[in-house]
Amino acid sequence: MRTKLYTYWMVALIFVLGITNTYAQDQQIRGVVFDEDGSPLPGVTILLKGTTRGTTTDLDGEFAISAPSTGVLVFSFIGYNPTEITIGNQSQINVTMSPDLADLEEVIVVGYGTAKKSQLTGAISSVGSKEIQELPITDARQALQGRAAGVDVTQPGSKPGSAPQVRIRGRRSFNASNEPLYVVDGIPIVGGLNDINPQDITSMEVLKDASATAIYGSRGSNGVVLITTKRGTKGKTIVSLDSYFGVNKKLGTIDVFNGAEFAEYKRESRRASGEYPDGPATQAADESLFEPVELEGIALGRSTDYVGGLLRNGAIQSHQIGVSGGSEKTTFFVSANYFNDKGVIINQDYTRYTFRANIDHQINKKIKFGTSTLVSFSERNGENFNPLGGALAENPLGKPYDDEGNLIFLPTSDGLRTNPFAEIVPGAQEDLTKNYRIFNSIYANWEIAKGLNYRFVFGPDITISRNGRFTGSLTNSRRGGDATGSVNDEFTFNYTLENILTYNKTVNEVHNFNLTALQSIQKDRFEQSTISVLGIPAESQLFHRLGDASQITGANTLLTEWALMSFMGRLNYDYKNKYLLTATLRADGSSRFGENNRFGYFPSVALGWNIHSEDFMQSSKVFDQLKLRVSYGSIGNQAITPYQTQALLGRTSYAFDNSPAYGYRPNTIGNPDLRWETSSTFNAGLDFAIFNSRIFGSLEYYITNTSDLLAPQPLPNSIGFGGFTTNIGETQNRGIELTLSTLNIEKGDFMWSTDFIFNRNREEIISLPNGDDISAGRFIGQPLTIFYDWNKIGIWQLSESDLATSFGDKPGEIKVEDINGDGKINADDRQFLGSVVPKFALGMTNRFTYKGFDLSFFLYGRFGFMIRSQFHTGNNTLAGRYNNLDVDYWTPDNPTNEFPRPNVNQESAKYASSMQYFDGSFIKVRNINFGYNLNPEAAKKIGLTSLRLYTSIQQPFIFAEYRSKYKGIDPEVFMDGEQGVAAGSVNANVAPAVTSFTFGINAKF
Repeated sequence: MRTKLYTYWMVALIFVLGITNTYAQDQQIRGVVFDEDGSPLPGVTILLKGTTRGTTTDLDGEFAISAPSTGVLVFSFIGYNPTEITIGNQSQINVTMSPDLADLEEVIVVGYGTAKKSQLTGAISSVGSKEIQELPITDARQALQGRAAGVDVTQPGSKPGSAPQVRIRGRRSFNASNEPLYVVDGIPIVGGLNDINPQDITSMEVLKDASATAIYGSRGSNGVVLITTKRGTKGKTIVSLDSYFGVNKKLGTIDVFNGAEFAEYKRESRRASGEYPDGPATQAADESLFEPVELEGIALGRSTDYVGGLLRNGAIQSHQIGVSGGSEKTTFFVSANYFNDKGVIINQDYTRYTFRANIDHQINKKIKFGTSTLVSFSERNGENFNPLGGALAENPLGKPYDDEGNLIFLPTSDGLRTNPFAEIVPGAQEDLTKNYRIFNSIYANWEIAKGLNYRFVFGPDITISRNGRFTGSLTNSRRGGDATGSVNDEFTFNYTLENILTYNKTVNEVHNFNLTALQSIQKDRFEQSTISVLGIPAESQLFHRLGDASQITGANTLLTEWALMSFMGRLNYDYKNKYLLTATLRADGSSRFGENNRFGYFPSVALGWNIHSEDFMQSSKVFDQLKLRVSYGSIGNQAITPYQTQALLGRTSYAFDNSPAYGYRPNTIGNPDLRWETSSTFNAGLDFAIFNSRIFGSLEYYITNTSDLLAPQPLPNSIGFGGFTTNIGETQNRGIELTLSTLNIEKGDFMWSTDFIFNRNREEIISLPNGDDISAGRFIGQPLTIFYDWNKIGIWQLSESDLATSFGDKPGEIKVEDINGDGKINADDRQFLGSVVPKFALGMTNRFTYKGFDLSFFLYGRFGFMIRSQFHTGNNTLAGRYNNLDVDYWTPDNPTNEFPRPNVNQESAKYASSMQYFDGSFIKVRNINFGYNLNPEAAKKIGLTSLRLYTSIQQPFIFAEYRSKYKGIDPEVFMDGEQGVAAGSVNANVAPAVTSFTFGINAKF
């Protein structure tokens, strides 16, 4: 009986299990996993939740798995948020994974290696390929503006091919360079970044504090920007096409008087001197003042817009094809790019062709080698061609063309002002620079033993540049004289050779050691030859047959060489990934310094504490990451011109027996005791991520003291030398930085995120050997450059006639502040007006995604700084001869306090320099980008892996008082003078700001 009962129960159990198995029977699930850009994501782990059953995506992002309909699939991949999908009745599941914005395991390039984000002890900002490729830019440095905390990037105007200026945590040096070091694929470069295609870059890391930069020693004194280019990955070959085209339109120009306004301005300049009667204009008075062509212009209402005639709609385009892939042993990335920027000023454009091949090959389990090769060719027109200044001064009443349409070289009888349109006649002006460059980073890795690795790196960099300049007879600079031409040839060969040993060891699973040792040498050889001539017989020759010219006005050759030898050791240690230590010592020997101080030694130490890893933080529902960092270290600066420590000779001429002869005399004083400029930095940082990493970022405080500043020391001219280079004074930079990212909304298919950065830096001169140096513009307690001048407080009015007379002035002239109250205006009344250093700067990017659509906009602003508008002096003489800025000038019937009365008896207004200073604060809408990612399945049907179409607007708006109130142009200025523009200045060398409208496509096959 028991046996039968047992048999019945067994049959019933088998029956039930059979029914259960029928209901929970597995089904085949297939699908594709995509990243946030719609590209297939290989290597994603897919697990059936609650089991060990799983699979991974292949090289095309595809997967297949058997699972019950009641199951849940969990998708996970490093750097992305885990995603759970309930199967239900789905047989095809496609998943788009969102990046984990605060992933603590993200790997960051730190220089001579990498580190996990959670293990960093230095102050490092990172900008990825997404930020770089959101803007149609010429130079990768432009992508750092407003995206990296502590980095001040300025790009005045829109001249094609011009480079931005980058300052990391302020300026430190008077005379040595304040430019950061750029390291591309491990090789420090000296030839600039213009030749590098931004679309080849995968990330840019900015090293800011001494702990992070000390590994580069003297070259890292102004910060370091590490640039990593794209490399291939194992798997299917991927072909990508990235292309865009855009139109550039000027965003405002400097406003000058039109014809009628100029006529009245000229009359008023004579009323002030009594040469034109007061009251309304009369025909008889005009005939005694204006020349016939001007009278004709007044009668016809002529108003020639010379500036507008030099401008056009520009264009920008970039077309790139890339191929990447590889096998188990060899991976590759190859790209070719064409870029063209046609400026809004006629005769200004920039064209660049680049080819890149990055190859990595694993010879065996121990040895790997590879190369990053860049070949570039570029042509730049109009680098030194700036016709706008002359156009602003030209009389708008003049006649630029005759009745048959032929150009009139002298629109008026003023012999110093020729027709600005003559400057853009084909062949009248030629300013062409051709640049060839080959840049390599060649490496070999040898795993000597477990944890011990040797890396050899060799980076040759060859640049050949040729500039040809021609100025024809019928131009303003020649005014009918002989044509001139010149050629400047430059050849640069720079190489870096490095030997690097690294050792990794873990002891008792809690003590982690990483040791790095480096020996490096860098050499540079620069050769230059120049020739300039006068009297080119046939202007069609331009600068191509200078030997035919009637006179050689200059010829010279130059050779400059320098070398740097370095040794570095670094220790990274952590205990249980909670307590972190980084210690570095770098020794640099530079040929630029004297024999007595050739080597400099630069130590640094940094500590970090991952507070979130402590036991007492495990119950926290707020903090996902909380890390405290402190560091202190010293770095040097050797960025001075070679040979400044040596006594050099200069050629001199004299009469020898009534015949001309040449000799040589001492030209400079040597200084064998010249030593390294040294910056010591303390940095404290706090990294945080809260609320499931929906809010994360970092806060930094730093203070940098720079001593032994490299600068020229003036000497009395009576001794025969103007000065010599020595070490003087001390400066300080201190500031705070905030980087903040937030995931504001993530609901269904809609996501909104924000990235925000804030910088505040204070630079200050702490000491000078002889106190304030007024002649050099250096003052203790002030920034490195300061605007020191009279302070304009208004215009003398008729009611103040007696008081104006006591100061030697009269109504209608500029009234400046008498700061010492002595009743007279002199040099003692100059004061500190402001500085080009902003009080703070910020950048904000908002990104929105909904299904296949994405929208982003980027704002950037600098606040609390002063600019010098040289238009308001050079084009604002108010003398009644040349055209003038359209300003609100004083007359007896218009008692304004803005600008003084025109007067023909002046070269420029009294105290004219006080009119050029303005608040430069601005907010720019830098970019608005809208795109659509085609559904992957639809893309696959047309033979593509992914397809994105987008349109963008760059710089549609600039909000600034300098533009709205004073009719200026772009107030964004260089902090230091370069490229023909003085520090903090706006002038005609700066092309007008532009708004760009672009349309593009990103496709992968």
